[in-house]
Amino acid sequence: MISRKNIAIIAALLTAVSCVSGYQTGDFTLDEKTLIYGADSIMRVLTIEDPADSAILRASSTDLSLKSLQSEDYVRLCSLMTATVTHPTQDGVGIAGPQVGLNRRVVAVQRFDKEPVMNAAGKLDHPFEVYPNIRIVWASDSLAAGPEGCLSVPDRREDVMRSTEIVIEYADLRGCSERRRESRREIPMVRDTVRGFTAVIFQHEIDHLDGILYIDRL
Repeated sequence: MISRKNIAIIAALLTAVSCVSGYQTGDFTLDEKTLIYGADSIMRVLTIEDPADSAILRASSTDLSLKSLQSEDYVRLCSLMTATVTHPTQDGVGIAGPQVGLNRRVVAVQRFDKEPVMNAAGKLDHPFEVYPNIRIVWASDSLAAGPEGCLSVPDRREDVMRSTEIVIEYADLRGCSERRRESRREIPMVRDTVRGFTAVIFQHEIDHLDGILYIDRL
């Protein structure tokens, strides 16, 4: 006969296995869902001033699974990240998963290279877009120095050398929707060439996904 104590132990083990397998498959873990749904309208931005925050900011991030990218959890995360980076208390041009406590390869970037659109405040501004499972697959040898700041490194600004042109690769959400209909598990990827200041933002945010802060490049 299985006792109540043994049932509790088995339940704990199953929860642990579930969390581990979540990271292996890229599904959101229970802790990550708690963080996503525990936030109200914006998320707390982690900073290097807190040792616990620094541990997350310095860790490498993992991809999200097809299941996660098709979930309401991901939709809510995208909305929260965008709301956080555009909030008057932050007023940033980009934010990465680790900065809101999730070591996942997802960033929100303001596309200054695209035409302005009407934002939530009813004003014309360059759009913010979210990019999951993102990586830089090519970067130009041509470099330029420019001033950078970071929401996670308060009250500091320095010049950083960055490539003037890059090619990014990220999960194609429209393709993911088609995969749902086709019942396939592969995540389709798409590439984009980015130049100028927007390329700098992408490089800064993608660095976050590898545990790198801009101050490491000084």
